Amino acid sequence: MKFCSDCSAPVRHGVPDGDDRLRHICDACGMIHYQNPKVIAGCIPIFEGQVLLCRRAIEPRMGLWTLPAGFMELGETMAEAATREAFEEAQVEVELEALYTLFSLPHISQVYAFYRARMPEARFGAGTESLEVRLFEEKDIPWEQLAFETVRRTLQLFFSDQKSGEVKIHIEDILPRPSV
Repeated sequence: MKFCSDCSAPVRHGVPDGDDRLRHICDACGMIHYQNPKVIAGCIPIFEGQVLLCRRAIEPRMGLWTLPAGFMELGETMAEAATREAFEEAQVEVELEALYTLFSLPHISQVYAFYRARMPEARFGAGTESLEVRLFEEKDIPWEQLAFETVRRTLQLFFSDQKSGEVKIHIEDILPRPSV
């Protein structure tokens, strides 16, 4: 950020009084510009024990598989965002159940939230951000072609919980893998 979005004056990078982090500060109008993590909301659409996945038609990770998810928009709840993303990416109507996974990715300033979701019927299709949409049984999940670690971890937890019969919310931090 080079200029203040309130008054257009140049901003400087500094630590405001009473704060402990570097921020963009406008000395002309006094505005402190905070930068916060992005929230990604999605769901695990389930129909008769199968999970609906989308093959991405956009970057990043075009051509790989993912759960329907995306950035929250201003003015919507996390549940509304998850439902909207399911319809936009997979043209599927879902009934959200409980929040299922919550992941913090501090290295890229993102927070991911996935809900369990029931598909009342097996009606779906590829939205503009998807090349293909399919229902998968666990044995058919394309594990090596999943787009994101958050999706991989959510699916691992889901199938593990299905086997144990214990369904709960999972909260984890996903940190970058150390380079070798």
